[in-house]
Amino acid sequence: MASDGSAQNAYDQYASVYDACNAENDYEMWLGEALLPELEAHGLHKGWAFDVGCGTGRAFEPLLARGWEVVGCDVSAGMLAEAQRKFGSQVSLFSADARSLPSPEGAGFPPGGGFDLILLLNDVVNYMTEDGDLERVFAGIRSNLRPPHGLVVFDANTLSLFQDEFSKGVVAEMPISSWEWRGLTEDPSAGQVFEASISGHGVEPRVHRQRHWTAEQVRTALAASGLVCLTGLGQREEGGRVVLSDSPDEAGDAKVIYIAAPAG
Repeated sequence: MASDGSAQNAYDQYASVYDACNAENDYEMWLGEALLPELEAHGLHKGWAFDVGCGTGRAFEPLLARGWEVVGCDVSAGMLAEAQRKFGSQVSLFSADARSLPSPEGAGFPPGGGFDLILLLNDVVNYMTEDGDLERVFAGIRSNLRPPHGLVVFDANTLSLFQDEFSKGVVAEMPISSWEWRGLTEDPSAGQVFEASISGHGVEPRVHRQRHWTAEQVRTALAASGLVCLTGLGQREEGGRVVLSDSPDEAGDAKVIYIAAPAG
């Protein structure tokens, strides 16, 4: 089993089947119908969006359908190749690690620099596993937001989700035949690094390493990076719909959704 814990290596192996394995994740419902209206309530104006950790571009369609200019980056060449195949010239794509984002200049970036919206969706923050990673990510986000009204939205998995999906003994068949998710973590607890493996026919199992970040850690890292947290919302699914609440529950919600803006 490949155990280097590299998200890049894990997703390069996973890229060709990623969309099929995650077909039930409805980004129009999540981003288009739940998150964008919430962002608009916090002053979001349509313009340029930067999808950090864009993967195969699952978030692109809701944005493009609403008239956004879209730029995406990912650390995995395999995932970027899938995004390029699907969207071609509709978006600008480049390779980058979320912990070392470039300045908003050059081809493909918005005129004058700075994005109106930056997204880090579907576990990007949880793949940051080392002390200081959040501060590095958020510093790059801060430098890429258009002042003074740019917004960033990201999700962080709750302890409940980690316990349900990463605990040792958890085994789940994936929608693609012969692919399997297997939890590897013993005694899961708040703030720790969790591990699970994904394996498929003819593919060496790859370990996915994620870290549970507490609300205090997230808010402290935002503040240290020149960002202010506007809200933290609990997210769960009920009746096939995404439900957001003003009181996140680590024991009952699947994710916490954070919206932040430049301080001052």
